[in-house]
Amino acid sequence: MAGYETIIKNGTLMTPTGPVKKDLALRHSKIAALLEPGHEEFAPVIIDATDKHVLPGIIDSQVHFREPGLDHKEDLHSGSKSAALGGVTTYLEMPNTNPPTIDAASIGYKVGRGRETSYTNFGFFMGATEKNLENLLEASEVEGCCGIKIFLGSSTGSLLLYDKDKLTKIFESCSLPIALHSENELMLRERRPIRDAAKDVHGHYDWRNVDTALSSTKMILELARETGKRVHVLHISTKEEMELLATYKDVATVEVTPQHLTLSAPEDYDRLGTYAQMNPPIRTSDHRDGLWEGLTKGTVDVIGSDHAPHLKKEKDIGYPNSPSGMPGVQTILTIMLDHVNQGRLTLEKLVNLLCLRPAELYSLRNKGKLAIGYDADITIVDMNKTHTISNGEQASKCGWTPYDGKKVKGFPVMTIVGGHTVMDNGEIVGTPMGQPICR
Repeated sequence: MAGYETIIKNGTLMTPTGPVKKDLALRHSKIAALLEPGHEEFAPVIIDATDKHVLPGIIDSQVHFREPGLDHKEDLHSGSKSAALGGVTTYLEMPNTNPPTIDAASIGYKVGRGRETSYTNFGFFMGATEKNLENLLEASEVEGCCGIKIFLGSSTGSLLLYDKDKLTKIFESCSLPIALHSENELMLRERRPIRDAAKDVHGHYDWRNVDTALSSTKMILELARETGKRVHVLHISTKEEMELLATYKDVATVEVTPQHLTLSAPEDYDRLGTYAQMNPPIRTSDHRDGLWEGLTKGTVDVIGSDHAPHLKKEKDIGYPNSPSGMPGVQTILTIMLDHVNQGRLTLEKLVNLLCLRPAELYSLRNKGKLAIGYDADITIVDMNKTHTISNGEQASKCGWTPYDGKKVKGFPVMTIVGGHTVMDNGEIVGTPMGQPICR
């Protein structure tokens, strides 16, 4: 006998070569073996995954957990609890906190807080400013730092950089992956009277129209090709951008969110009001269809939640003073499993988008695969389980979801982080044991 600590039995393993009926053995926080049916191995912990699919741990590569400074909205503890409930074992968290995360010390603070309070594993982006190039050059040596984030258009927080010369220096100098929020800040400023005159939240996607996104993405793709630096363009929202990005795959990778694949204007703004407000905005169904076409054709590399919570009282202020953003880390997998069951994509494709590709893109060591020697981060899902999403079950401090009342099919039933179960059938178990990512 091999002395395994945990064996997950009778499930369908989603391996790099496809689904297989084998058992998964864990030992010392790693995947130790893929065992053939009928084996006689034993472990003190046996998990029965009959009629379930066993996935590599889900990686949510874009969340905003608001700590420090905005932790009335969220913090690493509450955000990681939401992640675990949603089947997410690793999150990569954005730098637009207060103060912003723009140097080694601020990353170090978050890593310390993560070790103390996070149920799941974590990595943190360093934000780019007009004055912190020296910090960015050192970011690759900072524990827990997963990449550099650049906001080309203003959103929540004070980080903003749209100067082409400074962007060029960053692209030419920095080795870490660069992730970008791509909206044209100059156009947003010029068009601000549209926002200010808006009578309701429908003005949001008029103000931040297709051209504000497309012009920014064109600029950044041309710069990427000029400098030879690969870029990762976040939360693409327009069909025009998706068509353009398909011609720049040599220098760009692409993220979409479940909300841009699921919601649409004007109907979801009518239904949700300011709770549908995010940057870049939810757009009309032709754009949603264009995003799905890009995903089907292989232009899309990863799916991230862009979990960006705000309290109800903040959302209820009314447009244009209401903040942009919505929660999503707890529902990212559930919503996408429902799309799998609707035939929009295969489970194998989803595992690629939520596990393998984010691990590759950010060079996350030993994550993203069910393979011997990889971290024992595991997500178990029941593809036949139906569930009605509700505000009341959300662990986020914001206490709401845009999917309240939505009936879905396919649901995460267990989350395992480093060989330890942190979620079992909708309940958080154990204590925070998350660790920083390694590159």
